[in-house]
Amino acid sequence: MKILEQYILRRVVLMFLTALLPVLAIIWTTQVLRRINLVTDSGQSVGSFMVLATMILPTIVATVLPFALVIGITHTLTTMNNDSELAVIDAAGAPRSIIQRPLIIFAAGLSFFSFVMMGFVEPAMRVNVRTMIATAYADLLSSVIEERTFRQIEPGLFVQISERQSGRAMKGLLVADSRDPASELIYYAREGAVDETGKALVMQDGEVQRKAPNGDVTVIRFDRYAFDLSDLSEERGQARYGAKDRDLLYLMDPDPLDERYVDKPNDFSAELHRRISSSFLPLVFALISLMLCGDARSHREARLHPMASALIMALTLFWASSYLTTLAETSSAFLPLLYLLPLGSGSAALFMLATNRSPRLPKFLSSLIEAVATVTQKRMGVGTGGSA
Repeated sequence: MKILEQYILRRVVLMFLTALLPVLAIIWTTQVLRRINLVTDSGQSVGSFMVLATMILPTIVATVLPFALVIGITHTLTTMNNDSELAVIDAAGAPRSIIQRPLIIFAAGLSFFSFVMMGFVEPAMRVNVRTMIATAYADLLSSVIEERTFRQIEPGLFVQISERQSGRAMKGLLVADSRDPASELIYYAREGAVDETGKALVMQDGEVQRKAPNGDVTVIRFDRYAFDLSDLSEERGQARYGAKDRDLLYLMDPDPLDERYVDKPNDFSAELHRRISSSFLPLVFALISLMLCGDARSHREARLHPMASALIMALTLFWASSYLTTLAETSSAFLPLLYLLPLGSGSAALFMLATNRSPRLPKFLSSLIEAVATVTQKRMGVGTGGSA
């Protein structure tokens, strides 16, 4: 790679990282804060929460990366144009490829990186996150971490403890179970503990009150009573995986017995083709950015800022891709459009670059902008002359 190519690439990479890291940090923080209840509700340690936060980060990289590339390319090339660097490169007889080649190679590398992230790393992290959350909430003892506070375990089931002791022992248990409309049960116990399997709450020295629909109340005292938690533990401890949680190989050959696949098979095919087609976005966005600001332009030319134009186009393509994915979940007939959109846009931008054509505003819009600029300059000139 030539010195000039290295210079351009270095500046783009630096600006790319400058745009990527802050935006990534903001989005990552919002996603992590949504999981803060893992600490408050299930009593997990801060270390476990940080592990969870670390696993969330790879799931958002592939989404932010293409837009950071747009900002990096457009800002760098616009700055070089304003500093007349692009004009000097053209005047020196250097071909356009000296600007385009390093950036296209860099974008192609990011596309491959996005493919690996979306195809394998991101689903693996999603599975780990779901498994960790399901395991954290599987144990009833973890769910009632706060003393002297009613905690809803599931709709109709509330638990309160007065004091937690070492191990799995508790004192002052109150369990209100209204899941069965035929009767309401309230358990009181002086002591209790969740067994090692997490499938039973063993209560000692207490009583149970049963209220029938007609209002009759029956009170039964007990020395030892085991409250069944097996169904609750299995349901809360089992992570359910959808199409977004599966890797690329699984999406290519789903398990025919998978409940999610049997229920919504189009979700798996739409997710498969979304990941493959979305991996082209960094390369497509790079071609669009080069098309808009890859050549020297006059400062007097009326046009929208290249970064704004490129981001508008990138956001439009991203939104259209997401919309087509939603349509593909209802009908497989929309799957070809997932590829046609990025490949068609990239081909159009590549054609413009190959033929040294520059996108221009429509004549009527360009004339309107020039007229407004002329009127503004005249008024400013009159005001300046009057004040002199």
